[in-house]
Amino acid sequence: MNWHPLTSAEQLDQVIEESKSTPVVIFKHSTSCSISATAKSRFERQWGSAGIEHVKTYFLDLLRYRPVSNEVAEVLQVRHESPQVLLVEDGVCTYNASHLGINVDALKKKVTA
Repeated sequence: MNWHPLTSAEQLDQVIEESKSTPVVIFKHSTSCSISATAKSRFERQWGSAGIEHVKTYFLDLLRYRPVSNEVAEVLQVRHESPQVLLVEDGVCTYNASHLGINVDALKKKVTA
């Protein structure tokens, strides 16, 4: 799995623009939360066999970049949760899941490109 760090509001604008040509996933992770660590580990294990390698994956460290997380919630009009996975396509969040509801197979069913 090839995570790309998401670290600024300006970068979020670029990610949303990028989602207009390729699906993008944003994984919001709290490095101090065991549930978040479990969800991230499970997500990474499931990713390799999902067949959606064309989806670009971004990793957002909530503790280091909380203002970016707030911007994600506002711009994509989703309630902040942690951990949380967001699928962004054509500039819009088309799917989100949180906590142990994060599942690559469910995400894969929502990817349109």
